[in-house]
Amino acid sequence: MTYRKPARTRAHRTRPAILTALVVGAALIGVLVYQQSLAFPSSSPAPFGDSVHGNHYGPPGEAPAHAVGVADGVVPDGVTIFDDEFPAVAKLDRDLLDAVRRAATDAAGDGVEFIVNSGWRSPEYQEQLLREAISEHGSEEEAARWVSTPDTSAHVSGDAIDIGPARATAWLSRHGADYGLCQIYRNEPWHYELRPEAIDDGCPPMYADPTHDPRMQR
Repeated sequence: MTYRKPARTRAHRTRPAILTALVVGAALIGVLVYQQSLAFPSSSPAPFGDSVHGNHYGPPGEAPAHAVGVADGVVPDGVTIFDDEFPAVAKLDRDLLDAVRRAATDAAGDGVEFIVNSGWRSPEYQEQLLREAISEHGSEEEAARWVSTPDTSAHVSGDAIDIGPARATAWLSRHGADYGLCQIYRNEPWHYELRPEAIDDGCPPMYADPTHDPRMQR
């Protein structure tokens, strides 16, 4: 019988190859971690643009004088007109709040839910939204079609509410006058204010946008 040595050559060759691969892999991971630490140092502040329900804390690269939050009227997703714990709801004019709640209760019978996209806002929050609108639309004139100044905004005074989703605004367009709730601007089907006379006389003609509203000409 012929004697043969055990086939150990493959094992001796495989171990160094595995060790080499591990060393090279560890080196590559170290390089990637180092490069990432240079690009995103741990001491870097969180980027602006973090938001609740799309309400940005400020334009990129510009730190706001006051970082707005829920206390300023920022509304998280899913808030309803019955959620008093949110200042955006609780600080609305009481007559407006009561009218919207009555409408929301009746709309629920038709399977429609009212979501509050915006209600009362602090002057700081309104000013921030105005700055963002100017940045987005390119001029103060164009921004004014969508966002009013803090001293003219019906949101700051608690006299306006923005309702969603589309089913809710469609319901209000048909039934809102029965509660004195009227769409004020043709370009903002979500924006409603209280007009008590509408219960008997119907809602007044809408303005094309806020720039046509005499209240905005202060």
